[in-house]
Amino acid sequence: MTIESSANADPLNRPALGIFLRILSGALFAAMAVFVKAVSVDVPVGQIVFFRSAFALIPLVVFLWIRGEFPGGLATKRPLDHLLRSALGTAAMFASFASIARLPLAEATLLGYLSPVFTAIAGVIILSERATVWRAAGVLLGTVGVVALVWPELGQTAADETRLIGYGFGLLMGLLTAFALIMVRSLSRTESPGAIAFYFVVASMAGGIATLPFGWATPSLNQLLYLVGAGIFGGFAHICMTLAFRYTEASRLAPFEYLAIVWPILADLILFGEPLTHPFLLALPLVLSGAAVAALEARRRA
Repeated sequence: MTIESSANADPLNRPALGIFLRILSGALFAAMAVFVKAVSVDVPVGQIVFFRSAFALIPLVVFLWIRGEFPGGLATKRPLDHLLRSALGTAAMFASFASIARLPLAEATLLGYLSPVFTAIAGVIILSERATVWRAAGVLLGTVGVVALVWPELGQTAADETRLIGYGFGLLMGLLTAFALIMVRSLSRTESPGAIAFYFVVASMAGGIATLPFGWATPSLNQLLYLVGAGIFGGFAHICMTLAFRYTEASRLAPFEYLAIVWPILADLILFGEPLTHPFLLALPLVLSGAAVAALEARRRA
């Protein structure tokens, strides 16, 4: 048997399945964001975070149990590192949902693509990684994209304060996500992906319920279904993304990560009646190019 035929016989070498799962995960994350957007006017962000995390825990635990990683796979020797990663991820989720509440879904999602750019910067500053032309190009493209998106709002005499706050939360989400990903990179050397995901979900549940004294809304039946749907869809999206990287190399999946922006665009146009603005259309290729350059440079080195 040749080496090529042996590779083809490898049950984990299934690129078509991996690509399908990555595209599916993007669609599921977009569905989660639609549910979040639908309740964001009437339901506090902390309450949304709690429901999204609590109901994401159900498919996650089932998935880990099927893989034989629950509860034995949750043992860890690095509880403080898990706590830091989970705190960063939870703060990023709060910022993300606050941005979604104030911006069109496509714009809030686009700002999330800045996380690879922020990760490249943080890698140089925190991990003393080498600054490269690739990283500089990624940072430049991402910065120009954000300026193109936000500048028209700043140039108005009466700027829309809600949108500006939304942009601020979106940028904060990208920054916090970058730091969380650096912690994931560190934890992945000794910890299982299941443990990292489990402790993050539990921490975000705790963060959400901690906002209870500040007032939660009594959701209607439809709102309750949206909150539950955000959790279920978010949980399955994480599982699909995990399996995608199990079956296919990260470098092969990279182009399909940026296909996920299509779903929020469609949701804005079809579900929320939000037109695509000229600043967004200008910023879209710039931000995606910056994210792609930063992410692909990291994968090339790996």
